[in-house]
Amino acid sequence: MLDRAEGPDVIIGPARGEVAVLETVQHRLGTPPVVGAARALSFFGEHAAGWIALGALGAALDAPRRRQWGTAVVGVVAAHGASIAVKRVVRRRRPHDPRLAVHVGTPSRLSFPSSHASSTTAAALLYAGLVGGGGAGAAALVVPGMALSRLVLGVHYPTDVLAGSVLGAVCAAGARRAVRRGSVGRWRTA
Repeated sequence: MLDRAEGPDVIIGPARGEVAVLETVQHRLGTPPVVGAARALSFFGEHAAGWIALGALGAALDAPRRRQWGTAVVGVVAAHGASIAVKRVVRRRRPHDPRLAVHVGTPSRLSFPSSHASSTTAAALLYAGLVGGGGAGAAALVVPGMALSRLVLGVHYPTDVLAGSVLGAVCAAGARRAVRRGSVGRWRTA
């Protein structure tokens, strides 16, 4: 759909030891309940749709900060879009080792960086500052949870999810900079 990652145009493979890490994660955590939860997270994060919907809900319910919610959603969309752009340049193929199980379908064969990790990290950082209270605690759980789910499902290497989270954090920082400039209001930092 997004790519054709077969053949000589795939330029970056997994780092040494990444297949072993995936195999260990799947062996230790790949129980039916964990795989089911990972699939649910995958569905929620596909194309950042769940995070976009959550941000839209925040904007609908929090009229005084609607513009901040809108900026946060734009940050999530930017993180997702940036990850797709990087995937198309890097062209790393998803894990395809016979020792690994793939538990979910994907819209592309490209893996670096993880778009799920990018959009989840951006959403967690941006939305936590808007919900206050337990938002930072929830963000501290959801980002590693989504990242780990991508390994459990066998669709990303560890460096894919790490790079995706870094990219999401950069996009979130850009959205926060727009807020600090005063163009869309202010929120607490998470």
